[in-house]
Amino acid sequence: MKLATLKSGGRDGTLVVVSRDLVTCQAVPKIARTLQQALDDWDHVAPRLLQVYDQLNAGTAAGAESFIEEECASPLPRAFQWADGSAYINHVELVRKARGAQVPPSFYTDPLMYQGGSDSFVGPCDPIAVLSEEWGVDLEAEVAVVTGDVPMGASIEKAAQAIRLVMLVNDVSLRNLIPKELEKGFGFFQSKPASAFSPVAVTPDELGDAWRDSKLCLPLQVTLNDAPFGRPNAGDDMTFSFAQLIAHAAKTRELGAGSIIGSGTVSNKQGSLHGSSIANGGVGYCCLAELRMYETIEHGAPSTPFLRFGDTVRIEMFDADGASVFGAIDQEVAHYHGRKE
Repeated sequence: MKLATLKSGGRDGTLVVVSRDLVTCQAVPKIARTLQQALDDWDHVAPRLLQVYDQLNAGTAAGAESFIEEECASPLPRAFQWADGSAYINHVELVRKARGAQVPPSFYTDPLMYQGGSDSFVGPCDPIAVLSEEWGVDLEAEVAVVTGDVPMGASIEKAAQAIRLVMLVNDVSLRNLIPKELEKGFGFFQSKPASAFSPVAVTPDELGDAWRDSKLCLPLQVTLNDAPFGRPNAGDDMTFSFAQLIAHAAKTRELGAGSIIGSGTVSNKQGSLHGSSIANGGVGYCCLAELRMYETIEHGAPSTPFLRFGDTVRIEMFDADGASVFGAIDQEVAHYHGRKE
């Protein structure tokens, strides 16, 4: 089943069921007005949403409309919780190697995770709005899941059963603000602006064989300024599965329905700088920082700049038949000119 949220209908938008081919959709106000409302009563609501989904796919849904990705908010325009992990240790290893530091042994057994801002996400086709290019604007292409209620101390098996939806995310980072924040020893805040999620969130069963062991095993396609930038497989080199990340988050607290858990930047193990880019036969990158790490390791300093105003980023995933699974996050970096009313 595929679900999305249209921007119309207030802060939390209007829930729509979307056809498998992302061509048509249907609002379902008599079932659930918003996605959060559906998640709060999932066991009762999901079967009714599935009936609409089946009708859309069969072409028999009454009141179906065209599905337009540009009219979408993130599936959850705001959420009770957004916690992002760092499940791809290759990414962490590169960061450390670039500055001559070792990865602590605990990083391989205990996931890294930070609490992100969740009061206002941006839509998948909305700008990456910042006040200054000098902050070091970077994309971070990731996979994320949305949970149902998770009890404190949940086992990995219990955590896996709580996964309701899967989606993509651009977890934007302001790289030049990060060092001084981390020096304070209190984590990210200003360096992590609003994230954007894919137009569509899907139930794990919709992914078929690509969903294995709580991992999404498909290439994540990243395009930067209309040129291929990354295509690593999100299932490869993922040290911690989503079930493990959820269990980690729930170790000392309950997670409420609608909690979002991110994978961290998708990253596959590769060779050298000259073999890691798509142009040189590698799988490329899901963030600029990783490319800059290779440059630092091999040449002593990075040469690729961070994003500038006018740069464009597209993040998408395709199934084995070449069909877009979640729709595309398609954003342009822009100067922030105030909140839209």
